[in-house]
Amino acid sequence: MSFFLTPILIAFILVLLGWIFKNEHPGKKTDDQSKTKPEYQPWVDEDLKDSAEDHQTEDVDEFRESEENLEHIPFSSPRFPEHEMIKRSQEFYELLNQRRSVRFISDEPIPRQVIDNIIKTAGTAPSGAHTEPWSFVVVQDAEVKHKIRVIIEDEEEVNYKKRMGDRWVNDLKKLRTNWIKEYLDTAPFLILIFKKIYGITSSGRKKTHYYNEISVSIACGILLAALQNAGLVTVTTTPLNCGPRLRTLLDRPANEKLLVLLPVGYPRKDATVPNLKRKPLEEIMVLV
Repeated sequence: MSFFLTPILIAFILVLLGWIFKNEHPGKKTDDQSKTKPEYQPWVDEDLKDSAEDHQTEDVDEFRESEENLEHIPFSSPRFPEHEMIKRSQEFYELLNQRRSVRFISDEPIPRQVIDNIIKTAGTAPSGAHTEPWSFVVVQDAEVKHKIRVIIEDEEEVNYKKRMGDRWVNDLKKLRTNWIKEYLDTAPFLILIFKKIYGITSSGRKKTHYYNEISVSIACGILLAALQNAGLVTVTTTPLNCGPRLRTLLDRPANEKLLVLLPVGYPRKDATVPNLKRKPLEEIMVLV
């Protein structure tokens, strides 16, 4: 008995073979796909990506030995009467509720000791396994500040025009901000906060920094509170795709990646801020 392939059966077999071939090579891209890849991708700062290779040569024995020998000491903290707790918490809230992002910063000098105390305060933040994965680079030299401004404005113009996209740029219009960052020249101090994606042991090997970005972010929050407490202003800036050039300019090691930049000073006498409102407690707190 002879067997003939109908056109429908032939077409089915060809489709099946094509599906099998495609699933055997899932990562292979066609030339057309690679050509259509956009030059700029919004929301992505390549420098903030942590490489898996950074954690492959960890000196486990040295770390374990140092932790086993750590002394534990008694701890106590002040305990206030309930009315005092309520009063202190209310006053602290009212202080921080005055905090605003200010883009008009005066060039009036501020005491260096204030900055030192603020950085020490930020350094009290908790961190994963107490690795303290942060570096606070404080810049007061006018020439270096201007070089930072040039680098950031170069990249920010590209961000606004190509990387960020129309929706992001439109959302920023209410803040009246663009790629021009005059405050980078006028602020008496710039604080650049770098996260250390891994540490270096005394033997020169790499040491894992657990939750490094979360730890540094907590330190940034404490730093902002310390600035407000001292009567200073800032604006939190995250210079998209500026990290490598700024790291080179400031001679920072390869294990550090820029997370946040803060221009710090007094507000200018003609400073303005958008009349934004914060969400009420019932919209941000869930009691279970």
